[in-house]
Amino acid sequence: MLLYNAAMLNLILWIFVLVLGLSFFGISLEAIINSPAGQANFGYLLYLLSQLWHLFITYVQQFVGK
Repeated sequence: MLLYNAAMLNLILWIFVLVLGLSFFGISLEAIINSPAGQANFGYLLYLLSQLWHLFITYVQQFVGK
């Protein structure tokens, strides 16, 4: 459980550092997310993650189903 908490804290810290870095360079997350290119990129990323998830589930079901 301690390792899980440390990993979660590490993730939160890196997200915070990323947002600070973007703010330092004047990059707006809202502008990126609301732009047509940003939405297309997020849509494509979600599609890829969905395909990877389905491949992973299919792979795991081969072992669980036996």
